[in-house]
Amino acid sequence: MPFFKYEALDSQGVGVKDEIEALSQKEAVSKIRNMGYFPTKVEIAGAKKKAAAKGARPRRRRGASGRVKKKNVTQFARQLSTLQDAGLPILRSLRILQEQQKGGNFKRIIGYVADDIEGGSTLSESLSRYPRAFDRLFVNMVAAGEAGGVLDLILARIADFMEKAQKLKSRVKSAMIYPMTVLLAAFGILLALMKFVIPRFIAVLQEMVEGELNRLTQTVLAISGWIAYQWGWAIMLSIPFVLVIVLKIIRQFRIGRLVTDTITLKLPVIGNLSSKISVARWTRTLGTLISAGVPILDAINVTRETAGNEVYSRTLGNVQNSIRQGDTFAGPLKQSKTVDLIVTNMVAVGEETGDLDKMLMKVADNYDEQVDVLVAGLMSLLEPVMIVCLGGIVMLIVLSVFLPMIQVISGLGSNI
Repeated sequence: MPFFKYEALDSQGVGVKDEIEALSQKEAVSKIRNMGYFPTKVEIAGAKKKAAAKGARPRRRRGASGRVKKKNVTQFARQLSTLQDAGLPILRSLRILQEQQKGGNFKRIIGYVADDIEGGSTLSESLSRYPRAFDRLFVNMVAAGEAGGVLDLILARIADFMEKAQKLKSRVKSAMIYPMTVLLAAFGILLALMKFVIPRFIAVLQEMVEGELNRLTQTVLAISGWIAYQWGWAIMLSIPFVLVIVLKIIRQFRIGRLVTDTITLKLPVIGNLSSKISVARWTRTLGTLISAGVPILDAINVTRETAGNEVYSRTLGNVQNSIRQGDTFAGPLKQSKTVDLIVTNMVAVGEETGDLDKMLMKVADNYDEQVDVLVAGLMSLLEPVMIVCLGGIVMLIVLSVFLPMIQVISGLGSNI
């Protein structure tokens, strides 16, 4: 029967380190709890030595650094939770999940994780070696589940969290498909008009009108000439790609992310939507981590890195520093003025009642609903705005062509 090293806290909060004999890690955790201790770390004795010995003969792990779809990771967490709840050993569960994968990077990664477990590593230690598949949020929650002996419940919470995050992301993306498609189609049609149709009118209009053309027609013809004969069409097509690349380069630096995120939050309509999406994301992340038993300072640290918005990341950093100094969560959050008062009030109530995780989850659910309403309102607003703008551009093009004709007809009428 193997021995397990453990670190725990007694009823007085004093740390205890010892070894215990058990058939599995789950049984070891149960025995430690029965002794009146709260386990904070449980690992098989000699695990580090085994891992070091295994590392002495490095194995090339092909495909372990590739990207993995979030959908696959979510499904993995849900299925592993089910197998753990059924009482299967973790190694056998991983081998089952490896076999049912169709192939690719993720199948290999699951196999490597199973090999690590067989070599004496814990699940969280092994998952941390594959950050492109399992982020820090995933790894920290699994570590908390292992320490508390509730890995099946934690995996189920991870799956719930990832499913809700993906639903929110999908709703925003699907809502943007229609306006983006219309804009791209309209841009293509206008570009084709300016490149192929309008230049054909230049010679005709110049012959029809004696003297100078009106200013609107001159402007439209100048733009059309630039697009048709001076590679203007190529420049216009490349602008979106250049902007995306420049934005990605700027966001590689923290100050760049802070500036761009601050500007985004101050934009009308878009800023409000971005703010609510960010608040929903970090409150759900933090609430999930705290409910999993992750210490609040560690939970905030992980949430900062997964917030997706540098403004809120800095706010959480200030909250973390204040908590270290003995302050509350709600106080510095309110002083930051980056969230609505309802958020700080609910956080304050959560701290007072000891249900901070539940309050954070309620905030996230509330903001998810607000995001749905805002997205629907934004889509209903975008449609008439696009119609008016596109109609205005087409009207200017048509006027630029017909005004010289009207000028000629007026001239003929006066001569008669």
